[in-house]
Amino acid sequence: DERENTLNQLLVEMDGFPTDKGVILIAATNRPDVLDNALLRPGRFDRLIAVDRPDLKGREAIFKVHLKNIKIAKDVSPAELSEMTPGFAGAEIANVCNEAALIAARRNKKKVDMRDFHDALDRVIGGLEKKSKLISPEEKKIIAYHEAGHAVCGWFLEHASPLVKVTIVPRGIGTLGYAQYLPKEEYITRTEQLLDRMCMTFGGRAAEEIVFGKISTGAQSDLDQVTKMAYSMITVFGMNEKVGQVSFYGLQNDSFLKPYSEETAHLIDEEVRQLVNSQFERAKALLREKREELEVIAQRLLEKEVLTKTDVEKLIGKRPYTQEVVEPEAESPSENGSTKVDEEIEADTTKD
Repeated sequence: DERENTLNQLLVEMDGFPTDKGVILIAATNRPDVLDNALLRPGRFDRLIAVDRPDLKGREAIFKVHLKNIKIAKDVSPAELSEMTPGFAGAEIANVCNEAALIAARRNKKKVDMRDFHDALDRVIGGLEKKSKLISPEEKKIIAYHEAGHAVCGWFLEHASPLVKVTIVPRGIGTLGYAQYLPKEEYITRTEQLLDRMCMTFGGRAAEEIVFGKISTGAQSDLDQVTKMAYSMITVFGMNEKVGQVSFYGLQNDSFLKPYSEETAHLIDEEVRQLVNSQFERAKALLREKREELEVIAQRLLEKEVLTKTDVEKLIGKRPYTQEVVEPEAESPSENGSTKVDEEIEADTTKD
């Protein structure tokens, strides 16, 4: 067929290079698993080099490259920008730089400053600010307490990522607010870290139940994250005593043929429910204990719409667990009353 003809022609062309000439043929793919074995034999593409997403130093170097084409203010730091963009690939970093330049141009600035980069991150991660979206006072109050619940839980959990910003400004499609965190770049994750992450994710729904006595659909993405995390802990990472030290990773591609019995499937479902429910109860217990802090953050969110780490520290004191975090400068209110600062970015963001 056409695919085989293309492959054969490529092999013929590759074999046509003289063996005594310094010719190196390089190709790139994001699906090495589907390559024909004939392409990977010695003398052909026999060196496979995995290129991962850039780390902290890599992102800093990429920022330096893209910032050369932009007139930047003295307060712009490639090192700071790299810390604010964990998990970003080169194309995403280029997009942030371009977006920051466009924002500065709209503001008739001669140079791009850090405020423009914070707003660019907001737009890239959270989407466009929806100034026209009409939200009733009751809904706004629910959103404020929901996001305050995330912020307070993360603030008082030792292994939660440090808070960067929490906002109730609507952005993108279906995002009514979010809390942005700055996760550390780690290669392994411990059980207590995953449990704290689940508890923090439940902070929004727990706050709704405590304050209003009922829950809303705003926690749909939170539930999705927690459920996936719980199933991964039990079926992939072997973090459950009853299911045991087993991993079914990569064995469940065929939904009609599970790599375990019906009895084990039932046990997994039960353990997932128990794990999820325990972290929900843990989040509620924490917020009941920190009810005063929850009220303070929620009320301030209703007034200001955006709170940075510095704002939260002024309201409820410093976080008990210290970890360095890049702090976006607090900005003056924009036309719609919100402040323009940075963003979850995948940083690690909880969207609702």
